Amino acid sequence: MSGVEHLDNLIAQLERAAEQLRSGELSADVAATMVEDCAALATQAAAELEQLALADLRSAEGFAPAPGQDSLL
Repeated sequence: MSGVEHLDNLIAQLERAAEQLRSGELSADVAATMVEDCAALATQAAAELEQLALADLRSAEGFAPAPGQDSLL
């Protein structure tokens, strides 16, 4: 699965969870667990988006890190 596909999958999961939470049909415990799961999914999505952005930046013509700067990834 490509980075974009993985990001799209994470977004779809977050959207489905949001729909369930908005429905009001979940118990408080299930809703709390779902919110925690959403936080983890959002963290994964942010990391994936950062990776995609860095890949785009690295592929940009003339990109070179500043002297003395190394990539952390």
